Amino acid sequence: MNEIPVLETAGLERTFHTKGREVKALDNISIKLMPGTILGVVGESGSGKSTLIRHIACLEKPDKGKLFYRGTEYTGRDAAYAGRFLQMIFQDALSSFDPKMRFAKSLREGRRAADDPALLKKLLSDVRLDESFLDRYPGSLSGGQCQRMSIVRAVYSGAQVLLCDEATSALDVASQAMVIELLKELKELYQISMIFVSHDLGVVSQLCDDVMVMKDGRCVEYGSCHDVICHPKDPYTRELLDAVMEVGDEAGLHRHKHQEPVPAPMERDLL
Repeated sequence: MNEIPVLETAGLERTFHTKGREVKALDNISIKLMPGTILGVVGESGSGKSTLIRHIACLEKPDKGKLFYRGTEYTGRDAAYAGRFLQMIFQDALSSFDPKMRFAKSLREGRRAADDPALLKKLLSDVRLDESFLDRYPGSLSGGQCQRMSIVRAVYSGAQVLLCDEATSALDVASQAMVIELLKELKELYQISMIFVSHDLGVVSQLCDDVMVMKDGRCVEYGSCHDVICHPKDPYTRELLDAVMEVGDEAGLHRHKHQEPVPAPMERDLL
């Protein structure tokens, strides 16, 4: 029997009218996110990546198309409804927290089930933080630490789908590598599915199972990470790849995807 996608979009379309012209932000976008997998959505600024994420989260409504969670349609519902099963992780983690609220309250506010101190302690340990961070304010943490806290908040909420919108692009190289490894670990530990939006196919190749390449609101390529990176079919995909790796180096990709996990940087490196 075929497995039902945890999240699916069918023919999403969205047109914006600006300065007397039409801009097709989403043009017949259909994706299937399977349970326990990570879908990378990649493209340049203005390609429609973030617009897609906002529609999936019900922050905006499509002109056409449908949204499904585990086979049940939720098109037209509000963000509070979508928040029952998905959470967003933003590029600027600091601005996603109330600066006047300690993390203990922020993390518990988003949880729909009863508070579970043991789970919260484990999640903090999973992202290489300890319980003392619960008493701190967002402004006292580094960018990498704050992003790890936003991941804890998303998982602790009980969400089954994480929407990561350029979640590593604002971090330094060490913090970026750590967050990528943590997302991979959490996917396995908690069987969470993710959509990971990025402009960088190199980052996507380290993390994702499948990839969709977007340009001008359209999907120009969609397939397994291996197929898209080793055997790109669209010229635009090749352009993106040229910026980060030699196109067609299958052996190199194999080494890249099956290398030993990147060791966690020392905490002082992330301050």
